Amino acid sequence: MRSFFYVVSALAVIGLAYWAYHENYRTQAAISHAERLEGQIATARQRLRVLNAEWAYLNRPSRLRELADINFDRLKLMPLEAQQFGKIDDVGYPPEVDLRIDFTGSVEVANQPSEEVAQ
Repeated sequence: MRSFFYVVSALAVIGLAYWAYHENYRTQAAISHAERLEGQIATARQRLRVLNAEWAYLNRPSRLRELADINFDRLKLMPLEAQQFGKIDDVGYPPEVDLRIDFTGSVEVANQPSEEVAQ
């Protein structure tokens, strides 16, 4: 009986050692995958910063003004004038809605304690 217990214990130790070995390698693979993803995220963030800087550089008002002046005839642009803008009265606002609550048809609530009982 004692030898059977030793064999079962040895098999359990071997099984647990295999499980721990397998979990160790799975954990290392997951960590390396996470590190690769973090590197990709850092690269994407760096690219985004570069793109934002390029966008800000290309959309400088002085540059856009120069481009508009250079391409004025080719694009058939019209100079800005005050008459091109609308008046505030031309804006169609939605009608105002009356949000007042009508209490004329109020309902009485039953089973309310009277004032005499509350005192």
